Amino acid sequence: MSSNPTEHPSALIDQVRAAAADRQPLRIVGGDTKAFYGHPTPGTPLSMAAWSGIVSFEPTELVVTVRAGTPLAELEAVLAEKGQCFPFEPPRFGAGGTVGGMVAAGLAGPARACVGSVRDFVLGAQFINGRGELLTFGGQVMKNVAGYDVSRAMAGSLGTLGVLAELSLKVLPVAPAEATLVFELNQADALEQLHRWGGQPLPINASCWVKDDTAPGAPELLFVRLRGAVAAVEAACTRMAQEAGGLRMDNAQAGPDWTACRDQTLPFFTPPAPDLCLWRLSLPQTAPVLALPYAQFIEWQGAQRWLWAPASAAAELRVAAAAVNGHATLFRAGTDGAPGVPRFSRQTPAIETITQRLRQQFDPAGIFNPGRT
Repeated sequence: MSSNPTEHPSALIDQVRAAAADRQPLRIVGGDTKAFYGHPTPGTPLSMAAWSGIVSFEPTELVVTVRAGTPLAELEAVLAEKGQCFPFEPPRFGAGGTVGGMVAAGLAGPARACVGSVRDFVLGAQFINGRGELLTFGGQVMKNVAGYDVSRAMAGSLGTLGVLAELSLKVLPVAPAEATLVFELNQADALEQLHRWGGQPLPINASCWVKDDTAPGAPELLFVRLRGAVAAVEAACTRMAQEAGGLRMDNAQAGPDWTACRDQTLPFFTPPAPDLCLWRLSLPQTAPVLALPYAQFIEWQGAQRWLWAPASAAAELRVAAAAVNGHATLFRAGTDGAPGVPRFSRQTPAIETITQRLRQQFDPAGIFNPGRT
């Protein structure tokens, strides 16, 4: 299937060329559902809303090519009709999120640790550089590796390298079976159990651990989602429940809970106080329990840990994360905007050098989302 509302992003190119000539910054806008992520960006809005539509979709090839302004919900609905999906479960922070925003932000949901990141599903990209040139890298099949790394570099770049125009993405079939088990385990025991299961041939797809500190005596719970062949999921349910005393949830209840986890609409993600910030700690899966005085929500088999803490805790959190070879990100600022607090941990000198060279190559005038990262 295909949809071609226009043939060439000439209006976008003209706006980029004019901004480059005047050295005026541009703020790339899709659905603006992730404006909170990264530093506030100045500049004239460059809207991607009109540049939308599915260019081609080959269900038998598991590849879709789509314009960057296409609403993510619209594309996911088309994929669902064919029993396919983005298995990395991109979070939807609002109804207007776009495919370009999904790739530019590089964020993934509960299944990330088991299925891969957004970057792993980018096959090719067409984008407008800071000179107003339309460049194409990669292709529509995994065998086409020419420029593949450049396409992947756009994932998570937050629009600082160029304006995404068109993307070729790999999709996968929806798993034939799914089940969720819940275990009453403290954080240390939950992490240890996840590490043990991680070394076994089990169809684990996602996990989250949470303790409701707002309710006295509330249990500490580990939720584990299994996906795969029917026989494999059923066998794993029996084995894991016997091993750690878990109970199987009804999918009608578990499904909406996982969706709320993906979209950060669970009660944990409601700010306990307006001045607190939501922090994301990205750590090795084998990282131990961190001695921090903040309630945590843990995903990705221990690799992603969320907590609410004041902006003033930046140094404490970054030191704690670095001590186990991880890093901390200020994901959502409190009502005061956390002025002066870097949203992201500093990159290593080698990565910083590569990043600066890419930006100099693709956006020499520095007009795209300046200061976002």
